[in-house]
Amino acid sequence: MSLASNILITFIALLHIYFLVLEMFLWDKPLGMKTFGLSKEFAAASKVLAANQGLYNGFLAAGLLWGLSFGVSGFYIKVFFLSCILIAGIYGAYSTGRKKILVIQAIPAGIALALLHF
Repeated sequence: MSLASNILITFIALLHIYFLVLEMFLWDKPLGMKTFGLSKEFAAASKVLAANQGLYNGFLAAGLLWGLSFGVSGFYIKVFFLSCILIAGIYGAYSTGRKKILVIQAIPAGIALALLHF
């Protein structure tokens, strides 16, 4: 299962890099506003907060890639960053009422965590 977990972890890292781009650079652009269902006014008012959030997503991606770079020895690094993503996804879905966050963020992280242990 090591190969399967590493493929999924790579996918999750790339997904968080995509979140970084959306939140830091495209938040108030058509793609960002459409992706997050934002009005032009809200996007403009929250642009700085979104950029900060995007930076955090970049750190999560960097942590996963860092863990992958150690191979088997990066097990605990991967567990830590996947756990952070899982918790953030659960909290995000709960606090915003958007269950889509569970599907996009939390469930893949949970599956990857499970695969790491097999």
